[in-house]
Formats: sequence, structure tokens, C-alpha cells
Amino acid sequence: LAGAALIAPVINYWWPGFPSNLLKEGYNWQLVQDQWALRIFHYLPCLTYWWNTQTWFPGCSVPLADPRIFNPWDTQMLPNISTMRKPYMGQARQQGIYNSIVRDLVVGFGTWDFDPMDLENPFSDGNGSVHLWHGDDDRIVPHMLQRYIATKLPWVHYHGLQGVGHMLIYSDYMSEMIIRALLHGANNSN
Repeated sequence: LAGAALIAPVINYWWPGFPSNLLKEGYNWQLVQDQWALRIFHYLPCLTYWWNTQTWFPGCSVPLADPRIFNPWDTQMLPNISTMRKPYMGQARQQGIYNSIVRDLVVGFGTWDFDPMDLENPFSDGNGSVHLWHGDDDRIVPHMLQRYIATKLPWVHYHGLQGVGHMLIYSDYMSEMIIRALLHGANNSN
């Protein structure tokens, strides 16, 4: 195994290592309702459960599967998503919305005690790397922030996928491509 794979991972807009202009660009890339949701999750974490269950304001677009977050490529993946998720749907929220979703949001978008861009190479012998796969038309997680992380951490290999959205893991060929890169140390970085 030549490393680890991160597939369109979520970022925290309050990580201090990002330049402010890039953060602003990435933050504004999102739907306004998601900008509001992230502010709640970060600044008022005690209201995260309420925000995810209330009906007065537009909620976070991801759990609502708002069609605006899917690019044309993602839309083609929707049948695959339904098929792959069906066996696990009961497990995803079996502990309730608080333990299954709210805690993840509070931790993910809360204040961190470290900056991920200060992390050291986890492969001390230099024989491994982290492969970060991301579509350049991801409407959930802005690709420009992931690309920046890869420039700050030389052991992260960024694989930008043209025309691809956030749902890249549901592609029939994407999983195989990721496994091949890990097993063979393939360098398909953009």
C-alpha cells in the first residue's frame, strides 16, 4: 500500500492556514443557505441540532439533497448512489440525528486546536503519500481549497478531476482508479 486516500473531504473554513482571499472565494462558492448553516455550526454549536430539524429557514443543502448541489456529472451518479446506499440506510442514523450527524458537524466545523496544514508527513520513511481526489466542479466542497492544502503539504498528491462533482466515489471506474494509485503509487496528479 502506497498511502491513504481522501475523497472530496470536507474542510473547515476556520482553519488558520488558509489565505483569507481564498477562504472568501471558497465560502462564497457555496449556496447561501449552506453559508448560514456553517456559521451556526461554528459560532453557535448548541443550535446545530435545532438548525438541522427546524423548518423556518432553508436548511443545509446536503442532507436535503438540494438539486443545486449536483452538477451534471453528479446527476448521472444518482442511480448508483441509491443502489450503493440502500443496504446501509438504516445504519446511517441508527443512533439518532444527534449522535449520527450533529456531533460530526460540531467537531468538523468547530474550533480546532491545531492547523491541519502544519501536519508532518505521517510516512516517516518517505515511502508513502496521501492521495486527495477532488472534482473541479464540486458544488459542496470548493476544489480550490483542497488544491491549496496539497501545495502546503508536499506529501499530499492532489488528483483534480475535470468536470467531476462531489459524488465521484459512486462512479463505476473511480474506485478502481483510486485503489490502483494506492497500490502502485501511480502519480496522476494535476
